Amino acid sequence: MQMNFYMPTKVIMADNCVINHSEEFSKLGTKAMLVTGKSSAKKNGAQDDVIAALTAQNMEYVVFDKVMSNPTIACAYEGAAFAKANNVDLIIAIGGGSPMDAAKAISLLAAQEIKEEDLFSGNYGKEVIPMIHIPTTAGTGSEVTPYSILTNDAKQTKTSIAAPILFPEVALCDPKYMMHLGMATTINTAIDALSHAVEGMLSVKATAVTDVMAIESIKKISACHEALKKRELSLEDRGNLLYASTLAGMVISHTGTTAVHSMGYSLTYFKDIDHGRANGLLLAGFLRVVEKEIPERTSRILEAMGLKTVDELKVWLEELLGEKENITAEDIAKYSPIAIQAKNIMNCPVRVNEAQITEIYKESFGI
Repeated sequence: MQMNFYMPTKVIMADNCVINHSEEFSKLGTKAMLVTGKSSAKKNGAQDDVIAALTAQNMEYVVFDKVMSNPTIACAYEGAAFAKANNVDLIIAIGGGSPMDAAKAISLLAAQEIKEEDLFSGNYGKEVIPMIHIPTTAGTGSEVTPYSILTNDAKQTKTSIAAPILFPEVALCDPKYMMHLGMATTINTAIDALSHAVEGMLSVKATAVTDVMAIESIKKISACHEALKKRELSLEDRGNLLYASTLAGMVISHTGTTAVHSMGYSLTYFKDIDHGRANGLLLAGFLRVVEKEIPERTSRILEAMGLKTVDELKVWLEELLGEKENITAEDIAKYSPIAIQAKNIMNCPVRVNEAQITEIYKESFGI
């Protein structure tokens, strides 16, 4: 057996871990920059806890709270300029996937001079501002991945910066920050994590180790299905979803994602459909294509969910997603050529072509 596994991020998952492990901040710097959205980190208490932890360590800090949903390249460069102007030596990301993705790009651009046309080239030096990530949603797993996903208007999609230097140094994971998270976001992010775990098992880069983590993640998310369906989650449920999301992040750090993400990006870019929801709308259709060639993989995934067929998975997802958006044949004709060009298409164990991509879109939206 040949296998590589690399996970340099120190993960601390516990109640009140930000306050109780304040020394993690001072180990990495003296002046921090908090990277957040406009309001969520303030409302859920995470930002106050970080400030208290920094104060306890006698550290200075500044706040960059301009990260929008699906952060742009311009946002990353603006944040990097802010970091350089304030001479920060530590980046602290607080939030869901958007602040964490933005923080990674900011930490890279603040340490290296990279032209916009070279941003996604993969040709980077080793310099980066160290990062601590504090997730406040249970979906992206970005706190343990080396990826920064940015909106790329030039290609009318989302594009990934990927480099080992983008792994955060520390992830501080506390489910209490998710207790008042809206149910739509809770469901969308849970499905995003499920998609990561499932796609990780369907990647050509999957290994025995990533499969173990993926199956554990799938089981934990599936066990929360009834609570998600009833829109009633306990702190324990939130903790299980956070654990599952972090595991799934570790999985895709090694396997990457597949056609589901490639296709979902267009739904997000053109229709403003939440990333996790977009994945959920497409997941059963993609799994049906894979099942025709490698049914044993599909069976393992379904078994971990307590299901027997892809049709049952489709119902499982629809119970959470509700009414679907209106996507037309004309929309699909626009999206398919974009999706087939994405890098993660090459991760699929089944080589899908543009016609198959089109069929998955059509099946997913009943066209």
